[in-house]
Amino acid sequence: MNWAEFMSHWEPALGMLKPALEILILAVAIYYVLVFLRGTRGWAVVIGFFSLLVVLRVVTAVLGLRVLVWLLDGFYSLLGVAALVIFQPELRRLLAELGNMPLLYSTREKREDIEVITQTAERLGDMRIGALIAMAQTIQLQDAVESGMVVDCEATPEMLETIFFPNNAIHDGGVIIKHGRITHAACIFPLTQRQDLNKSMGTRHRAAIGLSEETDAVVVVVSEETGAISHAYKGQLVRGISVEELRAFLTSVLIAPPKSRPWREWLRPLRVEAVKPPPAFTTKANPE
Repeated sequence: MNWAEFMSHWEPALGMLKPALEILILAVAIYYVLVFLRGTRGWAVVIGFFSLLVVLRVVTAVLGLRVLVWLLDGFYSLLGVAALVIFQPELRRLLAELGNMPLLYSTREKREDIEVITQTAERLGDMRIGALIAMAQTIQLQDAVESGMVVDCEATPEMLETIFFPNNAIHDGGVIIKHGRITHAACIFPLTQRQDLNKSMGTRHRAAIGLSEETDAVVVVVSEETGAISHAYKGQLVRGISVEELRAFLTSVLIAPPKSRPWREWLRPLRVEAVKPPPAFTTKANPE
C-alpha cells in the first residue's frame, strides 16, 4: 500500500479527529494563558474587559441598539490588536517564561545558578544573616508565589544579599529562583506538619522541609543564629554542611542525570521488604 492509498483509507478517520484536535489545542492554550494571568494585574483587566463586552452585547441585543451592535461587530475584528496593546506587559513576561523553559535551560546556566547559591550561602553564613532560598524545578510553587512579592530580576549574590539584609522590607520570608532569575521574594513557605522534629528547629528550617515535601524544589537555608548552611530536598533536611558539600549536592540534583536501573534488576522477582521511614533530618555539624 503506497502513501496515497494509505491516506485515502484513513482520510475519513483523520477528518473526524481534526476538529477534536483543534478544540484540544485551543483549550490547552486558553487554560495555560488563564493560569499564567491569574494572580497578576492583567487578571483583573481580563475579568473587567470580558464582563464589559458581555454586558454590552446583552444590552444591545435586548434593546435592539443597532448602532452599538454595528460598533461591537467592528470591534471584535480588532480584538486581537486590542489584546496586544492592553496585555503587552503580560505577553512579554509570557514570552520570557517560554524562553526560560527547561529545554532551553542549559547546563552552563545551571552551573552559574549553583555558583550564585553557594556564594550567597557562604557570604550570608559568614555575616550570620538568615536566608531561605528555593530553586524551583518542574512543580509550580503557586501558593508560595501568591504569598510573595514579584521581583523578576537576575539572580546574583549581591541581589540576594540585599534582599536578606536585616531590616530590609522584604528580608523576612523565602526567595524563589527559577532559571537564573529571582522571581519572588518575601514568600511564605508551608511549614512541615511532622511531629518528630527537634523542638529547637527554627521556622526557616521547618518551612524548607515543608516546601520540599510538597514540591520538587531544592531549598537552601542559612541560619541566622549560627551561620550554618542547610539544604532540604524531598522532605530530607541536611544541616551544618560546607560550601563544597552544598555545591556537590546542588550539582547532583540539578545537573547529574538520574541513573537508570540495570536491566538485570528488572528480571529479579519482587520481594516485599519492610521500609523504614526516612529520618526527619540529618545533622552534620553545628545544629541550631
